[in-house]
Amino acid sequence: MAAKIVQGTAELRTLAGQELGVSDWMTISQQQITAFADATLDHQWIHINPERAAKESPFGTTIAHGYLTLSLIPHLLEQIVAIRGVSMAVNYGLNKLRFTQPVPSGARVRLRVNLEDVADMPKGVQCQLQCTVEVEGNPKPAMVAQIVFLYFD
Repeated sequence: MAAKIVQGTAELRTLAGQELGVSDWMTISQQQITAFADATLDHQWIHINPERAAKESPFGTTIAHGYLTLSLIPHLLEQIVAIRGVSMAVNYGLNKLRFTQPVPSGARVRLRVNLEDVADMPKGVQCQLQCTVEVEGNPKPAMVAQIVFLYFD
């Protein structure tokens, strides 16, 4: 998928209140989940033990860490939008984050992004993005996050 090209903060301002787009589907493998567990030292069995998860978990399989799901946003966002003509972009943080459904190992996810607000600031803008991670075949999203980015002229 080709990302929507946005030229600078002036064009960003015109997109406030609009959906920016949807990423391609991406499969979350057990290998990714295990690597994330190793990187974060979070080795809870619901993430890394498929045999135990099949027997004891209400999900019937291992599930991705919520923060793994969150960490995919930069990769998936690159498929949706590319901001050009700015000197710098900064991830400013989150206003709200909810993990509303588990992401089972082997599931496919995608990102849907709405540009909720663009506020002027010295030498740039502050953008509030509504980021929703959808799981293929599930009507309820896996994650909803309100993320704030700063873009400088």
